[in-house]
Amino acid sequence: MSKLKRLAGETVLYGLGSIFPRMLNFLLLPLHTIDMFSKAEYGEITKLYAFVGVINIVYMFGMETAYFRFATKQGADAKRIFNLAQTSVVIISGTITFLLIAFSTPITASLQISNSQFVTWLALTMLVDAIVAIPFARLRLEKKPLLFATAKILNVLVLVGLNYYFLKISFDPEVGVGYVFLANLLANACFLFFFVKTLLSWRPAWDKSLSPQMFQYAYPVMITGVAGMINEMFSRTMMEWRLPENFYDGITSKEAGGIFGVSYKFAVFMNLGIQAFRYAAEPFFFSNAQDKDSPALFAKVNHYFIITCCVVLLGIGINLDLIKFLTGEDFRMGMSIVPVLLLAYLFLGIYYNISIWFKLTDKTYYGTVITVIGAVITIAGNYILIPMYGLMGSAVAALLCYSSMAIICYWLGQRIYPIPYTVSKDVGYIIFTYSILSIVNQIVIDNQWLSFGFHMMVIIIFLGFIYLVERKTFGKPIG
Repeated sequence: MSKLKRLAGETVLYGLGSIFPRMLNFLLLPLHTIDMFSKAEYGEITKLYAFVGVINIVYMFGMETAYFRFATKQGADAKRIFNLAQTSVVIISGTITFLLIAFSTPITASLQISNSQFVTWLALTMLVDAIVAIPFARLRLEKKPLLFATAKILNVLVLVGLNYYFLKISFDPEVGVGYVFLANLLANACFLFFFVKTLLSWRPAWDKSLSPQMFQYAYPVMITGVAGMINEMFSRTMMEWRLPENFYDGITSKEAGGIFGVSYKFAVFMNLGIQAFRYAAEPFFFSNAQDKDSPALFAKVNHYFIITCCVVLLGIGINLDLIKFLTGEDFRMGMSIVPVLLLAYLFLGIYYNISIWFKLTDKTYYGTVITVIGAVITIAGNYILIPMYGLMGSAVAALLCYSSMAIICYWLGQRIYPIPYTVSKDVGYIIFTYSILSIVNQIVIDNQWLSFGFHMMVIIIFLGFIYLVERKTFGKPIG
């Protein structure tokens, strides 16, 4: 259990660097949606960040995962692997940044964006993200989650401060939503100062043997990431295209895209927990892969991961009547899709967790196949369901995509790298949790304090139930 406790402790610290900054970032949501921007303007922000999410994956080129894989191999020179990975990322990201800036005007026209400067700012932001990606991965590999969390928290504090300065003190209507992108660029630039020692110690390097091997390992991971980000982001851009005009009274398809983007922000709480877990789990899995009891260990990790996600699903899903006040009234009509998105993200987390088999067996191309299937489901699901069910159609498409990916990944993995997952118990937890959520959300209590108290009681009872079920197995040794 010491390994699980260590993983849990590191996940908490990474969560501090992921969830706490996002909670600070939520201070911007009232500013953006109540005071400053219309639904259409917020739709522009949503659309641009959707494209950034996809392109950012190409910038990294899967080198973070390749770095973990090659740096943890027996006899590997971790410092040399760092130099090789960093060199690859800098070359790739620098080239793409140059192209994006050079062609910013036609890109702006094709995306129907109001200012080409926005593309330049976002390209530079992605360049900074790429430059510090491997240094952040190094912190994870060296078990330094506190430094990781400190950097992330400082970044968001600067980001929030810059947003309030630009939008409240020195606001120029001609820049408008561009201040959001400019603030992001300046805040992320602070990472360069945080990692100045690491970056100055980096020596550009290329190895005729290792570098091609790392690229061969990394590019399927990159393609998988792009397809996965398309799954997550495509629905936001497709909303504007497929939603019929007047589907919602008085709301255009572009405004609906902004509402959908805000709803996604609430569901992202689940994804943040998953991200925090991934930060800790990825180096953990690679480091423990050689242990004879690793399959049982990985299965137990997944089981407790699902339980934790179920608690998050219930906690957020039944408190939307309070959480909705974090956003403007015009954006609240999308809150009904948040529980479905939370469940979709839970399945995405399961997929990330059980996908370790193709990374440990160097069969990363399986990840590409699975995620491309997911992308097809996303595109087809949005195309069919948005005209029929609007915002909810897109949420259901995400759920179909991520649950299918998890099922396919499990089915393939058990044939190549068997892991004794407790499938029946895990699925039972998910069904039980969502059933409680659905029942509780049918109970309307007008008094906010009574409603909050009732929801807290439900969560406490749920935690007690988990304790009763799990108390005999929690301390049981693995193997």
